Amino acid sequence: MTPTLRALAAHADAALARSLPAVQQPPVELHRAMHYAVMGAGKRMRPLLVYATGCAFGAPLERLDACAVAVEVIHAYSLVHDDLPAMDDDDLRRGRPTCHIEFGEAMAILAGDALQALAFEVLANDSMAGIDARTRLEMLRVLGHACGSHGMAGGQALDLAAVGKLLSAHDLERMHVHKTGALIRASVRLGALAAGCSDPSLLGSLERYGHCIGLAFQIRDDILDVEGEVERIGKTLGKDANQAKPTYPAILGLQASAAHLAELTEEALNVLEPMGESARDLRDLARFIAERDN
Repeated sequence: MTPTLRALAAHADAALARSLPAVQQPPVELHRAMHYAVMGAGKRMRPLLVYATGCAFGAPLERLDACAVAVEVIHAYSLVHDDLPAMDDDDLRRGRPTCHIEFGEAMAILAGDALQALAFEVLANDSMAGIDARTRLEMLRVLGHACGSHGMAGGQALDLAAVGKLLSAHDLERMHVHKTGALIRASVRLGALAAGCSDPSLLGSLERYGHCIGLAFQIRDDILDVEGEVERIGKTLGKDANQAKPTYPAILGLQASAAHLAELTEEALNVLEPMGESARDLRDLARFIAERDN
């Protein structure tokens, strides 16, 4: 990551810490589990997309904090639930035991539930940004759509249904456009909305950018699941293959997956051209997604 992106990730960490309930506040075990799920060593990719997009239109960071917190809290809740025995049944996340291993399955479920609710509370209650009510309602709609049956939850349902089946490349893309891509696209959209962007052409370019990097993120994840190192990745490797889950390397092969990743990254960079130098951080994020080793 560039120094600017690292500084934005640190800013996101501070905003997240302010937004979470205090761990000493009852119910203490629930609040401990929520902190554990959110404040681990994450990349903060979704908050970074909010900040990079909003800053491209001149918005101050404080105006973007609620959106950045909301998308990361939703992401954290999704990881807690994805790791549960009824879902992906994983015991390692971000280099440490998953939330249900550390706090028990029931408390992990409650932590995920509470984090999802917190995301909407933060987005609705933010009084610092000075965003008008109509835009705020649209932001809530965007986040809700990204989380639901036509977004992240729907993608997870498609993922569960695909275990042991041979999907086409088209069906695999459709699954990840929902499961991984929906919240990434929403992060970009929320950053633009918070900054007051209403230009249809620019919003269209940003939507395409989000689509491309969302798929690129998943392809890189799939490649790392084959070629990565557990010490760097911080989660169990080879689990997708062991569970007979469809992945890009399994369907396209590693070489073709890498080529598709490069194509998506190039398209993401190209669609940002109308934004000029203001989109520098968005370009750096696209490159980081394609080249990351964790």
